[in-house]
Amino acid sequence: MVVSIFRRQARRRRFGNALIAVAVIGLAGCDTFDNIIGKKDAPPLPGERIPIMLHERDRDPDPRVSDLRVLLPPPRANRDWAQSGGRAAHAMHHLKIGKAISARWSANVGQGSEDDRRLLASPIIVGERVFVADLESNVSAINARTGERVWRFRPKVPDEDDEAFGGGLAFEDGTVFLSTGFGRVYALDGATGKLKWMKKLSGPMRAPPSVSNGRVFVVTIDNQLIALNTKTGDRLWSHAGLSETAGLLGGAAPAIDGTTVVVPYSSGEIFAVRAENGRVAWSEALSPVRRIDALATLAHVRGSPVIDRGLVYAISHSGRLVAIDRRSGARIWERNIGGVETPWVAGNFLYVLSNESEIYCLTRRGGRIRWVRPLPKFENPRDKEGPIKWSGPVLVGDRLVVTGSHGEALSISPYTGEPLGRVELPSRISIAPVVAGETLYFYTDEAELIAYR
Repeated sequence: MVVSIFRRQARRRRFGNALIAVAVIGLAGCDTFDNIIGKKDAPPLPGERIPIMLHERDRDPDPRVSDLRVLLPPPRANRDWAQSGGRAAHAMHHLKIGKAISARWSANVGQGSEDDRRLLASPIIVGERVFVADLESNVSAINARTGERVWRFRPKVPDEDDEAFGGGLAFEDGTVFLSTGFGRVYALDGATGKLKWMKKLSGPMRAPPSVSNGRVFVVTIDNQLIALNTKTGDRLWSHAGLSETAGLLGGAAPAIDGTTVVVPYSSGEIFAVRAENGRVAWSEALSPVRRIDALATLAHVRGSPVIDRGLVYAISHSGRLVAIDRRSGARIWERNIGGVETPWVAGNFLYVLSNESEIYCLTRRGGRIRWVRPLPKFENPRDKEGPIKWSGPVLVGDRLVVTGSHGEALSISPYTGEPLGRVELPSRISIAPVVAGETLYFYTDEAELIAYR
């Protein structure tokens, strides 16, 4: 969804609440993709087909790695998912979960999505607590074992900002950090929900914060990165990218590795800056590959960048997937693949979800495509009605899990791309699942949090 990021959202219509039927449904069930083929096209004209766009060849499996076996590290248990992307660098690798999982509890945590406002904040988990924000930026702490609410924080929203939305959550050293669509950052006591400090910034935030080593980093919709002291909320420094008048809903969290902060902007720019002072180390611009329409030219880097073993991975909406050397900023490889979801790296492979509803498995060092798996694009493929927006993936228990806006989760083999199963969720979902404590969490558009283990 494309919006003018400075236009006030006025029209509201609330979604009806959906009832949760907690059922024992495993992700290992069997379903086929036969129903996504739709109508057969007319017989093609004779002759050799040559791609009009060279970039189309760039999205096919590479024959040079067709025999390469996909090997992944064994799944490991992670206690926490403390910020967007799991941790500061956004590299979570292969996470552990049981083989036959089922829904254990669900909790309604507040206001869900509306026509012109979308729930954007992903849950975070620290130990036995799940922290989640609703559409109004109300924060709830939920018992991860039972689904019971422990505390709730309601920020005071200025009257002129009652239509604001966006932002997200992060956690460090006992403190929950909340960025909001009404231009304020909050620090809350993780145990009690009591306010520690509040900082008013120059603009609203759609993206979740990132936190590391006593600094919390937030990005405003006018492309400013601001570093705050986690203890006091004092402003430490700021960095500005090019301002954009339009962009996609939502935003990416900066990735942090040591003293390097990699920040993406809606302009398609990526900057690596020093965590201590904001000084620029290098920059990149993920400009559009082709200009078919206004939407195709949006270079917005909405998926968060990932830093892993010396490389930065980033994908733009306009069709650029890149691997960049973290220290020098040299581009190691690039592919003409566009997307708005955070890439996932594990072992020697990278998984990305494209704008064309395809999951790619690429080699981490060379960017060679090992396999491609198309996902359903429409709820009604025959008439091409009900477009599906996919989120993810996450790699958990030898399964890539993605969620669809039509209220379905799919599991796919990370080794071959073959479908493994699916599960029906009680309502639509636009946020990728998160994993902690061998539990898979789904957060639906109705602000319903569901735990599978």
